[in-house]
Amino acid sequence: MPENVGILHPGEMGVSIAVSARNGGHAVLWVSAGRGPQTLQRAREHSLVEVSSLAELCRTCSIIISVCPPHAAEAVAKQVLDCSFKGLYADVNAIAPQRATRLAEGMEARGITFVDGGIIGGPAWEVGKTWLYLSGLEAEKVAHCFSAGPLQTEIVGDRVGQASALKMCYSAYSKGTAALLCATLGAAESLEVREELERQWSRDEAGSAEQATQRARRVTAKAWRFAGEMEEIAATFEVAGMPSGFHAAAADIYRRLADFKDQTTTPSLSEVLTALQGGEVKD
Repeated sequence: MPENVGILHPGEMGVSIAVSARNGGHAVLWVSAGRGPQTLQRAREHSLVEVSSLAELCRTCSIIISVCPPHAAEAVAKQVLDCSFKGLYADVNAIAPQRATRLAEGMEARGITFVDGGIIGGPAWEVGKTWLYLSGLEAEKVAHCFSAGPLQTEIVGDRVGQASALKMCYSAYSKGTAALLCATLGAAESLEVREELERQWSRDEAGSAEQATQRARRVTAKAWRFAGEMEEIAATFEVAGMPSGFHAAAADIYRRLADFKDQTTTPSLSEVLTALQGGEVKD
């Protein structure tokens, strides 16, 4: 049966998730107040239903999906609580499992059903490229929203926090190693051995030096968002009895690259190294 599904908010990832819900026959609503022109354009291009306020969205929708940077997850949830929403709330943000559990406790105390989620992959425009992992007693209801794809879903279990834990562990390696790579290049540049390091990488495996530098340049586009995610991973590792310092340092690396947000072109390696070092661009 079609539902009214609210998306908070239709950014690059959120709009693709909204389209997957719409593909399943659901009406997808979003709040236009306070959102920028790019968000407005995306929402209109994909025929999302515009409402003027969060209160209206909460009155109209039976399911709300939160897709936002991890540092904003609790603030968004509180805004929904303040609107006396009584449906199903799915937080699919990159947050630590203990944070998901806290959100669930607050929501359920107010009569809201909570589902925990974690997205692995980029914006969901192709089948098999992006997965939404879900956990919680009503996870199946959220999965059903996206049954038409291209976003694919998998239920991890019925305990809130399991989906977030999987997301944290996955990103701990994939995005953590990207931060380590940036730090390595930054250190090698400061110590004046970067060319020699890249030459040795190429000896180890043809093309690996070029791949490394391209990866460091590309990761800058989302560095502003990854900083908070690394902090969530550090908190996750601490609860799991693992050292948290690596990912706390990775958060610092990404914060140094945060000013590349919204840049329309991929920065040069020289620009990346300058941001990492806080110095002047070298010729």
